[in-house]
Amino acid sequence: MPKKMLKNISEIRRYFHTNQDPIYFVSATNFNLLGIDEWVKNFKYICYMDCFDGRHPNVFVPSEMPHEEFQSIEDINNYLLQHKEVIDLVKRRGGKPKFVFLMFDEKTEMLVKELGGEVWFPKAKLRERCDNKIETVRIGNKAGVPSVPNTLSEVKDYAHLKKVCEKAGLGNDLVLQSAFGDSGHTTFFIKSEADFRKHEHEIVGQGEIKIMKRIDCRGSAIEGCVTQAGTIVGPLMTELVGFKELTPYRGGWCGNEIFATSFPPKARQQARDLTFKFGEQLRKEGYRGYFELDFLIDKKTGDLWLGELNPRITGCSSMTNHAAFAHADAPLFLFHLLAFSKKPFELDVDEINARWADPDMIDSWSQMVIKHTDDNVDIITDAPQSGIYRMLEDGRVVFDRFDYHRRAVESENEAFFLRISGVNDYRYEGADLGILVMRGRSMTTGFKLTERAQKWIHGIKNAYSARPLPAAQALEPPAFKIM
Repeated sequence: MPKKMLKNISEIRRYFHTNQDPIYFVSATNFNLLGIDEWVKNFKYICYMDCFDGRHPNVFVPSEMPHEEFQSIEDINNYLLQHKEVIDLVKRRGGKPKFVFLMFDEKTEMLVKELGGEVWFPKAKLRERCDNKIETVRIGNKAGVPSVPNTLSEVKDYAHLKKVCEKAGLGNDLVLQSAFGDSGHTTFFIKSEADFRKHEHEIVGQGEIKIMKRIDCRGSAIEGCVTQAGTIVGPLMTELVGFKELTPYRGGWCGNEIFATSFPPKARQQARDLTFKFGEQLRKEGYRGYFELDFLIDKKTGDLWLGELNPRITGCSSMTNHAAFAHADAPLFLFHLLAFSKKPFELDVDEINARWADPDMIDSWSQMVIKHTDDNVDIITDAPQSGIYRMLEDGRVVFDRFDYHRRAVESENEAFFLRISGVNDYRYEGADLGILVMRGRSMTTGFKLTERAQKWIHGIKNAYSARPLPAAQALEPPAFKIM
């Protein structure tokens, strides 16, 4: 008997509200897919960090077991999938388990298979190929999505770099990116030989490097989902980048804003069109499901350039999946699950995209990822709990009540804080303290932090206390981000 076809949004919503097979999001925290458990029956989070002190009904955090030092999110996920308490949970809940991840590798795929489950993402090998910043340029070129004027080349030394740039007509003010790496960690601003010397060991011998002409631009982010019916596109978001109050990394991502007039209408529509084109090219490459693109918008000309591709959910997925249009229809991630569900469906993608482009479908929110920005290492003795915080008239920030919904934020005097670093954790330069989500904007029209945002950051940081490390103790901070 043929499976019944899903023909509209309400049928898709009902399908997931009555979902039978367990679906697990395995990651360091549940931040990226916060709230999806309320759209999908039998959806659980398996996490390494207990951001909610055991109070979230669908977050499972196994007890700590001895393990080798983590070098990546993939290592954390592979540790979790081999943990006896996790294996027992999956076996106890039965069904045909499905797994989704922020990051995973071929070992993860093998561990999921051993658990009798399926990974509901494209193969790790394909994701890795698409994630390569050099390959992104090539995919974009095929799709007709232009990158900032660039050339791709190995770099032997500074003289060689100058020669390559002269041939490509890129000038001397450059931005270099290696093929893989986190925001702010593998992006190098090179204007002189002295700049090059600082990063030489991270550039020379790293294979092909993306060498770009430096432009004066604004960062933006947009998410999409490649389905059998076409590419569904979310709204264009601003990016918070390199604010010293939030991150020690120049060029490091530290948050997003979503609001109806984030950029001029022409730029918003162009970004949507280019994202659709890029998604359709990804489909030809064999990719399906969730992805995110960064666009660089030239301040002078308004030109849009492709920055990079993240073939996965990202740090801004929570913003996309909680926007007003997501509550009116369905979160973008539900279409990702649908694409892997083998359930036949028909969707008018053009109609969905037109509706999601309507400014009335977008409400105003912002999120700030707060890192420890001082160049020191200590041990946290007191940490703010996750929940709703309130800003008093004198600017002080106080805990108001526990919650795990950002929608519980009632006004611009309240914010939802998701704690990442807790008591007994090391606090080092670049450590993620937590994510603050608030209504309204966190930046001015000139893309500076608002006074209100600065007070919130100060208030949350002040809620942390720490003691110095014993003199004999040293710490090598991890070189990867967890969201």
